[in-house]
Amino acid sequence: MGFSVIPVVAFYLMEAYEHNPFAEVRSQAQLFNILLFELIAWGLYLLIGRMQTALRIELALALAFGITNHYVMAFRSTPFVPWDIFSIRTAASVVGNYHFTVSLRVVLVTLGFAALLIIVGYFKKAPKISVAPRLGCAGIVILVLCLFVNTVQKEEFQTKHYLYPFLFTPGYMTKVNGMALTFAMNLQYVVVDKPEGYRAAEAEEILESYETEPWKQTEKLPNIIVIMDEAFSDLSVLGELQTNAEVMPFMDSMKKEKNTITGFAQVSVCGGNTANSEFEFLTGNTMAFLPQGSIPYQQYIKDETPSLASWLKELGYETYAQHPYQAAGWNREKVYPLLGFEHIDFLPDYRVNAQDCVRGYVSDEADMQHIIDTYENRETEKPAFIFNVTMQNHGGYQDTYADFTNDIHAQQNNDALDQYLSLVHRTDQALKQLIEYFEKEDEKTVVVFFGDHQPSDAVASVVEKTAEADVTKRYQVPYLIWANYAIEGAGSCNTSLNYLAAQALRAAGVPTDAYRNYLLELSETYPVLSAAGETKADEKQLLTYRKLQYYNLFE
Repeated sequence: MGFSVIPVVAFYLMEAYEHNPFAEVRSQAQLFNILLFELIAWGLYLLIGRMQTALRIELALALAFGITNHYVMAFRSTPFVPWDIFSIRTAASVVGNYHFTVSLRVVLVTLGFAALLIIVGYFKKAPKISVAPRLGCAGIVILVLCLFVNTVQKEEFQTKHYLYPFLFTPGYMTKVNGMALTFAMNLQYVVVDKPEGYRAAEAEEILESYETEPWKQTEKLPNIIVIMDEAFSDLSVLGELQTNAEVMPFMDSMKKEKNTITGFAQVSVCGGNTANSEFEFLTGNTMAFLPQGSIPYQQYIKDETPSLASWLKELGYETYAQHPYQAAGWNREKVYPLLGFEHIDFLPDYRVNAQDCVRGYVSDEADMQHIIDTYENRETEKPAFIFNVTMQNHGGYQDTYADFTNDIHAQQNNDALDQYLSLVHRTDQALKQLIEYFEKEDEKTVVVFFGDHQPSDAVASVVEKTAEADVTKRYQVPYLIWANYAIEGAGSCNTSLNYLAAQALRAAGVPTDAYRNYLLELSETYPVLSAAGETKADEKQLLTYRKLQYYNLFE
């Protein structure tokens, strides 16, 4: 009897790290979570043969899962999902720069787990069962567990038992379904299903219809420099933001300049998962058609995959990917070559010293100087495509640093917000220096600059409190397309990252391939399309996009 009680208490304790499960987890969902815990506990017991050990393993897993989910929610506003397991190395590399606040709730729940672990030690040892029948029963329990997980993933079961199925709001899904049950429901999305009616031959036919005449070189194509800046955003879209000085005076001034396109780009992530913004920009694919919380760099890109880099390489560009941090982050060291990048620089390739760093990260100024050095020292006459992902503005923002002083102060009187805004201000200055350098260059050059996502809730919520509820505003980042020559479409417009590369090529006068031609046409109907939502909803047109994306990504 005591053995079966522990899994029940473990479920409620794990949920208590984040909320009150009795009040918020739906009644039937509570029963299903308990069943999951019981099956896991009995499966462990039958496999190991020791009751106390089995319970201790389950309690340790529940404790670790509960704490992990609590802090993942705190830092990025979404729960821990199956795909986060692939991100452990990346998370470990930056965890030291986050400030972990240990609340009274966390302390009390952890003490509850500690008490359970002690209580389990007083349980009487279960009678020994011979190996063969014990393992046979374990196999039956594991089979039942697998069948149950498969059942909770079915739409009719979810509807019948009032389970919340919508991945678009994963925080609410976890709150009302419970962590374990939601995790089990999400396992089905580790593999992406083919779109309805998908045929590879049809996708090829559609793409062929968007092919244009082969490009004939008449003059050298422009250099293309893309900077995806870590956490660069304009938080004034969320609400009133008054500061002692302009946060991004240069970026704002570019709205009035010739040969410049500016606006807001909608992204699919918030507070983290930078790699997904890279994925959308470089491939033209959208996270809207992939499971919430998935990381294509870690899950889906296993072979050569069409991208902006591979297309420009085909046009005769020399392709460079640069990131002043660890190569293992988001699996970039393996993904970049598969996307068509020939030259790849990570932190060891940067010649920087302490004065080139801010808060332990390479500053944007030093990073953009690395871009200039690459441009000046390349050993080819080919035009350069340089894709650079910065690191300076990475969270968290609560700690103080000897090498960084807040220059910007907001009326909210919040240190984390001031630090974030001061970092963005430095980025704005670094971008100004980069643009001024290429203004003087004779080679035609295009600079594309955008943020990967807004900062975490710890910063954004300070401003967002004064704003009306509009979830899409948390997914808006400023972007800029600038050239040192006349470009098409100069002005201001809003877009999303899946379109931005194609729009930049069109503005710069660079030929586009069939997939980007399709995206340019689609953007006329759907100017904004990401996991955060789209402008309209014509399922037939979106189904075509799904098919082409599936073909590009998986076939």
